[in-house]
Amino acid sequence: MKKIILVFAMFYAIVLCAQDNYYTMYSFVVEPQDQAIVYKLVDDYYSKNKPEGVFVRLFENHFKDQGNKATHSLVFLGSQEAVGNLYAGGPNDTFSLFLTRLNQHIKEPAGSAMGRHIAMFGDSSTRYPAQRYYLLDVKDTEKFDAGYNKFHSKHNPPGVLVNMGTSIVGEGSGSANRWVIIAFKDIKTALGGPNKLLTGAALSAREKAWDEFRASDGGVSVVGSGMRVLLGAW
Repeated sequence: MKKIILVFAMFYAIVLCAQDNYYTMYSFVVEPQDQAIVYKLVDDYYSKNKPEGVFVRLFENHFKDQGNKATHSLVFLGSQEAVGNLYAGGPNDTFSLFLTRLNQHIKEPAGSAMGRHIAMFGDSSTRYPAQRYYLLDVKDTEKFDAGYNKFHSKHNPPGVLVNMGTSIVGEGSGSANRWVIIAFKDIKTALGGPNKLLTGAALSAREKAWDEFRASDGGVSVVGSGMRVLLGAW
C-alpha cells in the first residue's frame, strides 16, 4: 500500500454536535523543500473535489516531542455516514492522479488514526490556526469526561476553542485514551494559554475551578503534547 494509504481520507473541522463527529487522520514526513508543493497539491485537489459533508484540514506539526517524527497531518471530519461514504466508493482517476503526485513529495508515513469527538467548547464559527494538543492516559474516563465538561462549560474564555475526544484505533490509541486540543487565533495567544485571556475575578474563578477539577479528574497522565498550525481548510 506504501504511502498511498496516507491520503485516502483526511478531515478535521468543527461542525454539527461534537458527539456526532468522527475523523480519520494521516500523518507523514515532508522535507522542507517539498512543503510548498504538498500544500499546493492538496489545495488544488480539494478546492475542486471536496467530499460531501466532510471537512479537510492540513496541519503542520510545528512543536512536537522527540518521538513524534510527523511534520504534517491531513485530517478528515464529519458525521459517521459522511466519513464512511468517503471510503465506500474507491478512488477514481482524478483522485489516483492526485495521490500519485502527492506521494512523490512525501518522504515517509508517520502514523494514522480514526476516532471521534466527545465534547467541544467555544465559538466554532471562528478559525483558530494555532492548536496545542495533549494525549492523555485517563484511569477513570467517566469521571474525567464529567469534570472536563463541567469546567469548560463555565470557564472557557472567549477566543479559545477546546475539543476533547478519543482515538478508536491507530495513532494515539496506545497508552492514550483521551486527547485534548486547545486552539487559539495565533501563536502569541497560544504561548500565553487560556489564563492569559482572563483577569480579576474571572481568572481567580477559573484557577479555583481548575484545581477542583484536577483533584477529582479520574487520574490523568500526559503521554504526549505539541502544537500544530493550520495550513489549509477545505
